[in-house]
Amino acid sequence: MTTPINNDSYAEFPARGELRIVRLLPGPIERVWEFLTDPEKRSRWICGGATEPKAGGKIVFEMHHSKLSPTETPPAKYAQVHEPGVTFEGRVLRYEPPHVLSYTFGAEDSQVTFELTPQGKQVLLVLTHRSTGEDIPEQKNYAGGWHIHLAFLVALLEGRPTPKLWEMHTRLSAHYEQVVPR
Repeated sequence: MTTPINNDSYAEFPARGELRIVRLLPGPIERVWEFLTDPEKRSRWICGGATEPKAGGKIVFEMHHSKLSPTETPPAKYAQVHEPGVTFEGRVLRYEPPHVLSYTFGAEDSQVTFELTPQGKQVLLVLTHRSTGEDIPEQKNYAGGWHIHLAFLVALLEGRPTPKLWEMHTRLSAHYEQVVPR
C-alpha cells in the first residue's frame, strides 16, 4: 500500500546538502510541464524568465515577489527580492519534456531537478535541490522557498487562491531553522 502524498508536507533531507519535496498535482503532465518552462506561467508561482529548451541552454530567473504577493511587506532581509526584484541566470542540465527538468540555480554547485511522473489523472512531482552541503544557511532558505513556491504551484493548478507568501515564509523559516541538518 502506498502512503498518500500530503501537499503540505515539509522538505526531507536525504543527504547533506540535499533536500527533496514531493507533491501530487492535477494533470495532465503536459500542463504541469508548461508551468515549469513557460515564462508567463512560471512567473505566477516562482519567477519569470526564459528557458532555452535544451541541455546546456540558459535559464533566466526574474524574481519579483511583489508580483506574487503585492499586499504583503517582506522581512527586511528579503526586501530586494520583493521589489524591485532580482534577476540571475542558470544553465539547463537536463531538458526531457515532459518528465525531467534540471538546472543550476545561482551557483554552478546548486542544482535543482524536477521529475514528473503521471499517476492516473494526476502528476507526481519530485523536486530535488542539491548543493555542496557547506551552505547550511542557504539550505534553510532553499527548503522554505521551494516549500512556499510549490504551495503556489499547487494552488494555481487546483484553481485555488495562492497563499500569503511572507506569512507562510515566517512560519516555515522557524520550522526549517530547527530541522535542516547541520
